[in-house]
Amino acid sequence: MINKLEDLTIDTTVFQGETELPFYRQIGNEVALFEHAYHHQLPVLIKGPTGCGKTRFITYMAARLGRKLYTVSCHDDLTASDLVGRHLIGQDSTYWNDGPLTRAVREGAICYLDEIVEARKDTTVVLHPLTDDRRILPIERTNERLHAPPEFMLVVSYNPSYQNLLKGMKPSTRQRFVALRFHYPTPAIEQEILLGETHIDPMLALRLVNLANALRALKDHDIEEAASTRLLVYAATLIKHGFDSVEACRAALVEPLSDDQETVEALMEVVSATFGR
Repeated sequence: MINKLEDLTIDTTVFQGETELPFYRQIGNEVALFEHAYHHQLPVLIKGPTGCGKTRFITYMAARLGRKLYTVSCHDDLTASDLVGRHLIGQDSTYWNDGPLTRAVREGAICYLDEIVEARKDTTVVLHPLTDDRRILPIERTNERLHAPPEFMLVVSYNPSYQNLLKGMKPSTRQRFVALRFHYPTPAIEQEILLGETHIDPMLALRLVNLANALRALKDHDIEEAASTRLLVYAATLIKHGFDSVEACRAALVEPLSDDQETVEALMEVVSATFGR
């Protein structure tokens, strides 16, 4: 079957030797564990809620290790061909086009599959030969059997709170990875992250962090996800550049959390109390 590569979100980042590292605030032993996994050719699985820093951590580690990074945002229609590659139509004939996973294996890059549980279950099977001691990628359509070089690394992530009977990583797949669990940082560390990301006033950073934790404590409202560190950075960015603080919090912290008007207004009461209005 001949298809065009469509609806596949791939971010390719190349880090040179002198590239400045993206900001990342280490929380535990995640940097050391990742480096050990990389140097010993172990695949890594990262679990954590939305906006807690999973993707930033991978970007930071790729830059720290000086490796090219392929990031794929997984979705319901993601197929094995999207990852491995397929034949495309040229002007006079068809030609083979490597997918991001194949490119990463050939180039000795890091391949990061974000929200892996969103992909079809039959898609993840293609990862199995790469996540054991074989470290191979069979490509049936080109009759190739690629052996991953030592520099290649496979990293996947997902949000455990989204898992259910229909969407979840099979134990046979999950047990092929070294796993890291991410959480939202402590208030002190989250304040450091806001300062490092946006360089806002320290007291404003503290106020935003306290607000986020107050919103996270509201478990009786119609909120599927807690206010993330990413949303805090968005709010801080808006405020730093002159946007009204309460309206910035509405746009960046409250509205993304719920579509229910009553819930939004309840959350805005907390915002107004935090900013003295």
